[in-house]
Amino acid sequence: MGRTYLDWNATTPLRPEARSAMVAAMDVVGNPSSVHAEGRAALGLIERARGQVAAACGAEASDIVFVSSATEGAALCLAERGVSCAPIEHEAVLAWCAADLAVERSGAVLVTDPARAAVQVANSETGVLQDLCDGLSFVDATQAIGKVPFAFEWCGAQAAVISAHKFGGPKGVAAVLLRRGVEVAARIRGGGQEMGRRSGTQNVIGIAGMGAAIAAAARDLTDGVQERVAELRNILETALEYSAKETIFVGKDSAAGRLPNTSCLLTPGWKGETQVMAMDLAGFAVSAGSACSSGKVRASQVLRAMGFDEASAACAIRVSLGPDTRRDDVMRFAEAWTAQEKRFRARAV
Repeated sequence: MGRTYLDWNATTPLRPEARSAMVAAMDVVGNPSSVHAEGRAALGLIERARGQVAAACGAEASDIVFVSSATEGAALCLAERGVSCAPIEHEAVLAWCAADLAVERSGAVLVTDPARAAVQVANSETGVLQDLCDGLSFVDATQAIGKVPFAFEWCGAQAAVISAHKFGGPKGVAAVLLRRGVEVAARIRGGGQEMGRRSGTQNVIGIAGMGAAIAAAARDLTDGVQERVAELRNILETALEYSAKETIFVGKDSAAGRLPNTSCLLTPGWKGETQVMAMDLAGFAVSAGSACSSGKVRASQVLRAMGFDEASAACAIRVSLGPDTRRDDVMRFAEAWTAQEKRFRARAV
């Protein structure tokens, strides 16, 4: 039996559409800043992708700035802005914000001053969605794209960030979405690429892959692919609920809902890292939280912010599905995880 990948919130397999676009882009030799035909051809690939990102995100092409990662994008939007956020945000946002916004047990963030607040659309660990208020300074939409409807135009934020590898594009390329009239100070200076907001020769191959991936992800969303994913997630949770009575499905009762692909399982006393290793040996890739900590496994700051104590926050795993996940995958995972949970209970007696 081969490996089963159930860690789609960490990163996603490269979509065939993205791979094809990237291979084609490899044959385009020009520098996109050059004015000759070869340079214009490379620039044409970038602008096509810019249009694809804009169309998928409910934005204008002029709103899109390509960067190397959502981490870089967050720095571009948030550095020295004096913005507040909640402790459930990604480390890339926490690095630039005062984490002083309160979080309810459900995972909902309480915003007092939208113009000085950064709020994620969806949490990567729990899948909990936020009911975004109008006029936010910044939204992290990395987990939302391709999973739930999102339009920059109607979200009301001044800026947003997305990352290609979260929806089937390549790693190492992302985009910032900026409301018209909103200015940011370039963090990387030099040749003035990306409308002066991010200097450096653009990653033409990666950007082409991002554009193709986001267009395919948008089609999947329209075609109901994520509804099928949600059905599999619900099947998984039902199977686990039947046998693991003490396990908590974090965020399941959130009023704003969850991402259709995400389950956060908290089993008191059973360390998340132990579960991850057991499942890895059984052939399943899951995680103990966000993949932003360079391999570190620690008590989830997200769960702590939601009111769970330190010990409980260290006992959760995240199972995140994708369009390629099959019913057999989740049923085999449920069987393997349940067997390990029974062994844990037997040892704990």
